[in-house]
Amino acid sequence: MTNVKKNNRYTAADALNDALVKAGVSYIFANTGTDYPPIIESWAKYDVLGLPKPEIIICPHEMVALSAAQGYAQVTGQAQAVFVHVDVGTQNLGGSVHNAYRCRVPAFILAGVSPFTLEGELKGTRNAPIQFIQNVHDQASIVREYTKWYYEVRTGKNIQQLVYRGIQIAHSDPQGPVYLMAAREPLEEDGRDIEAEMVKWGSIAPTGLAEESLNDICEALLAAENPVIITSYLGRNQDSVEQLISLSEKLALPVIEVGRWNMNFPSDHPLHLGHDPAGFLREADLILIIDSNLPWIPAENQPNPKAKIYYLDIDPLKEATPLWYIPSHRFFKANSYAALLQINRRLQQTKLDEELIAKRFKRLQAAHEKLWMEIKAKEVEKEVLTPEFVVGTLRDVVGDETIILNETTSYAPIVERHLARNKPGTWFMSGGSALGWFGGAAIGVKLACPEKRVVALCGDGTYIFSVPTATYWVANKYKAPFMTVIFNNQGWGAAQLAVKQEHPDGYAVKNDKFWTGISPAADLGAIAQAAGNALALTVSEPARLKPALLEGLQAIDEGRSVVLNLLLPPVTQQKL
Repeated sequence: MTNVKKNNRYTAADALNDALVKAGVSYIFANTGTDYPPIIESWAKYDVLGLPKPEIIICPHEMVALSAAQGYAQVTGQAQAVFVHVDVGTQNLGGSVHNAYRCRVPAFILAGVSPFTLEGELKGTRNAPIQFIQNVHDQASIVREYTKWYYEVRTGKNIQQLVYRGIQIAHSDPQGPVYLMAAREPLEEDGRDIEAEMVKWGSIAPTGLAEESLNDICEALLAAENPVIITSYLGRNQDSVEQLISLSEKLALPVIEVGRWNMNFPSDHPLHLGHDPAGFLREADLILIIDSNLPWIPAENQPNPKAKIYYLDIDPLKEATPLWYIPSHRFFKANSYAALLQINRRLQQTKLDEELIAKRFKRLQAAHEKLWMEIKAKEVEKEVLTPEFVVGTLRDVVGDETIILNETTSYAPIVERHLARNKPGTWFMSGGSALGWFGGAAIGVKLACPEKRVVALCGDGTYIFSVPTATYWVANKYKAPFMTVIFNNQGWGAAQLAVKQEHPDGYAVKNDKFWTGISPAADLGAIAQAAGNALALTVSEPARLKPALLEGLQAIDEGRSVVLNLLLPPVTQQKL
């Protein structure tokens, strides 16, 4: 940085680069355009001078770029940068910005905007026809619903403050992506290094429970006879898992993971009681919800009317969702790790009814064992591949250290139930509903954890949404191999299931008319093979599944991505 200022003109683009490095950004996932000459020139200068800059990961599609940044942040907690091209590049982010926002994951998105001078008044002025049609009234409106903060650089003199502020907001709970725009003219200006002390640009400190709230929760836990804890993403902070285990064991509290986004509680723990809260809701006298967007669907399940319900979350009212409510006795806006630490410390000083706790533990342990007997009974080998058999085999092959990304949509409940995860940081979902996250996310996770195996699970439709040509090209170029397991039922199973639920005796169900089939099936693995030298394997016979999985794991260990295309029974026989 000093050499840049001594021997070269120090531009705002240089200041941008230095700010990202200082803020802890390791990667820029980039898809550039005609708005990037100042930035590209700065990158080239830094390379020639041997000065630090984030590693540039070229992403041929923006969906892959932001999904990769999301995956990296899900594992590390650290925001990465995504650089896109003006309005059209912002549009190409597509559903990935929805996923990052709904998952509450920090990301720093920089987009160009069309130059604002036309006649050479400033360096960086418009010099191409495309810059006129890419000039829009309100570019930020494309992503405004899905960002915590947005702004446009108006002078190169304060670009570092904007970077630090954006990343500070992105990292503050509830976390999320931020969006900064910059035209070429301010990026070409003389820059300014403010030599910031990053300790002064930190995120908001974790918030715990007020004393009165802490007393209320502890008293309710101690008084309850049939308490239950429900969580979905407590494991976003991996340290929270240990605190939840401690609380659960101290009072013999059953834990239900509903719509598991993260590994929140070990599946093999005797107090893990699965993923369906229905039976517990009917009997519970205390329901403690910790970090969950939707602990149950009100139209399908209702808790015991006498149950006391406590909701603890950094966003307990889901303020970004217009229609949402789970009526509860108390809502606590708190960081789950900080709150659990307080609760556990308080209970350490409290006399407990050890006999009651021991009886409850014994009863719950028996329920846990029964649950797993029922789960494994459904994993028997049949004439065709079934999702239960696939997941049971996968569970036995991958081991506890492998990082699993799950985007199987219609099979998600089966995968969640059968694929036990016992170590924090080994299970992730997108947190949103825009399909195609798994591909870029697997790249980001592998860059963050190069020593780990990464296995991504998806459906055939989701695979297509992941922009596989871009995904596997990036994975191959940047040595981020992972294995994809496609649950290929040759159709949109989730859409078909929705029709069956709403019209169980309707014309669509009786006549198999859903318009959800993807037939004839594409050779999905060949796409990855052509784009990124991936090993493509197709399996339809149950006896071939385990050997194929083992072959795939060996291939990723050797540095090659794998696509394992599993042909399950088609969701529909409709001829279109």
